[in-house]
Amino acid sequence: MSRLQVVSGKGGTGKTTVAAALALALATEGKRTLLVEVEGRQGIAQLFETEALPYEERKIAVAPGGGEVYALAIDPELALLDYLQMFYKLGGAGRALKKLGAIDFATTIAPGLRDVLLTGKACEAVRRKDKRGRYTYDCVVMDAPPTGRITRFLNVNDEVAGLAKIGPIHNQAQAVMRVLKSPETAVHLVTLLEEMPVQETADGIAELRAAQLPVGRVIVNMVRPALLGDASLELGLDRTPRTAIAKTLSAAGLGGARRGGGAERLVDPLLEQAAEYAERYALERDQRAQLADFGQPLHELPLLAGGMDLAGLYELATALRKQGIA
Repeated sequence: MSRLQVVSGKGGTGKTTVAAALALALATEGKRTLLVEVEGRQGIAQLFETEALPYEERKIAVAPGGGEVYALAIDPELALLDYLQMFYKLGGAGRALKKLGAIDFATTIAPGLRDVLLTGKACEAVRRKDKRGRYTYDCVVMDAPPTGRITRFLNVNDEVAGLAKIGPIHNQAQAVMRVLKSPETAVHLVTLLEEMPVQETADGIAELRAAQLPVGRVIVNMVRPALLGDASLELGLDRTPRTAIAKTLSAAGLGGARRGGGAERLVDPLLEQAAEYAERYALERDQRAQLADFGQPLHELPLLAGGMDLAGLYELATALRKQGIA
């Protein structure tokens, strides 16, 4: 299992939810996981129903078996101060630069600097060890930018290493890329069984492979339950006798089967819904087949009828564990 789990996906597919559920799943049986947010949206805090995350690693959940989930919302300005202190020992001078607005200017204007700081901080957490030489975290899960930006986000250190040929910046960028392009990292893509998310997933996989970044698993989120099987759909809804449907409805206590009765009035709306379901079922079957062609491990998470809350998050984590992702 890779120690840095990067989660991306098209906007609206629930990648932050999947990242949080994955962190819980990986923290089972006494393990410790760090869940990292890089987009400044405080989505993790909302999911775990806690206050906004500061720029520090804070325990936010306990997983089954006593494992722990810590979370960190990376602030690029503060990460740059850490960087300046680590490599240049600026100390108070760095804080003075922040007061003058130089830090904000640098992280806003310098091309790619924000992404360098964000990926660098996550990779530092992956490599960090305690005094006894053990890794501080068993896994680090990053809630990363959307699929359309993920390859450039992860590959920015390669560009920086090429621009800065020597010195601490070059060495840091190379160290980060050694983690990101190694088996220590896996980039998972979250999608839905819909055409646009599946196409964006296909594009994302192609871009990641071209950049030699390790593609992990494809996770299909919000999968609706199957209401009718292949056998029922193959019978042909339009060929099912209307009187038989009305009698079945009547037997279920939904009105009489006589013409104009309550059951017969329900037949047309019922057939319309069934036709819509059959159309969606065929679309989802085609999208699932396309996802299987990508050659990556495929997992599915259910659509939670009650909506997403903390209990639902644990339910999704259990689903991931049962599918062997942890």
